[in-house]
Amino acid sequence: MANALERGWEFLIANFSEFQLASIGSFVIHEGVFFLSGLPYLFMEMWGLKKYKIQGKMNTQAAQEKCITRLLLYHTCVNLPLMVLAYPAFKWMGMTSKLPLPSWKVVTFQIISFFILEDFVFYWGHRLLHTKWLYQHVHCVHHEYATPFGLTSEYAHPAEIFFLGFATAVGPLVAGPHLFTLWLWMILRVLETVEAHCGYDFPWSLSKIFPLYGGADFHDYHHRLLYTKSGNYSSTFTYMDWIFGTDKGYRKLKSLKQGTEVSEEFLVRNLLETED
Repeated sequence: MANALERGWEFLIANFSEFQLASIGSFVIHEGVFFLSGLPYLFMEMWGLKKYKIQGKMNTQAAQEKCITRLLLYHTCVNLPLMVLAYPAFKWMGMTSKLPLPSWKVVTFQIISFFILEDFVFYWGHRLLHTKWLYQHVHCVHHEYATPFGLTSEYAHPAEIFFLGFATAVGPLVAGPHLFTLWLWMILRVLETVEAHCGYDFPWSLSKIFPLYGGADFHDYHHRLLYTKSGNYSSTFTYMDWIFGTDKGYRKLKSLKQGTEVSEEFLVRNLLETED
């Protein structure tokens, strides 16, 4: 496996410059992983598959088409230029594409560190985006979809795309990792955010396996509530919300739902009325 990876990597660095791999290559990988992982959830919603669906509501075809059209525009006009412009910063911080590839111990340690650091930065930035002015002028774009599906994970105002890019990049910028590690981190981060917005809570979801992992059910709650009452601001893990008490509404909902057949939508409405 390691030899095959190294041979493949040797082919890449022999045929493409480091700049091409770090910018255009990163963009191609991002687009491939994002759409290949996100489109199945869109098709599930289009086909009306309601088993394991968190909310009973479905997005209209017009809303789905709007999401895809805007994503293609934002990715081409915002994401791609950011990846091109970020290359000198990553290079300055020590990023390399040379062989040998880093050991799996190094890769694993760095990626776990990236997740922890990204979650910290994202949590506080996300809470800031839910202040009145920033929500009304920036973050409300992302919340146009109260019933999220996988592709809505990156449907956002250009200013928010820049912020999300920074939260994802801050760990690699500090560590200056190998490009291989950077690509693997990007792939895992895309898969995580798509799953968190997928709208389905499957029995095999990671949140059922890892207690601190948020997942779709945790983040779906965030999209259903008004900006002042949403909570659940974390991106991957849940401990930041637990420490600062911003998941109290979600935990109360789960507590109320246990042992009752009442729908979650009904309980959410009643929670909001109680808080009012």
